[in-house]
Amino acid sequence: MDSKKKETPEEKSERLRQSEIKNNPAGSLNDGINRGSSGNLNGMGWKETVVLALVLFIGYMLYKLFFR
Repeated sequence: MDSKKKETPEEKSERLRQSEIKNNPAGSLNDGINRGSSGNLNGMGWKETVVLALVLFIGYMLYKLFFR
């Protein structure tokens, strides 16, 4: 049996990103600028997105209720 645990896609992506930073530091600067400008919501699934939308909606309703 393989004693090494399976890598999640996020862990694999991070490992590859770290190796790319070591091999090409100037290219990673450009990647960082692009990631910062476009945002990084890849980690959110549909359930987290629905919860975020509900929290924002309920917060807006409470704001309208108390601050007319």
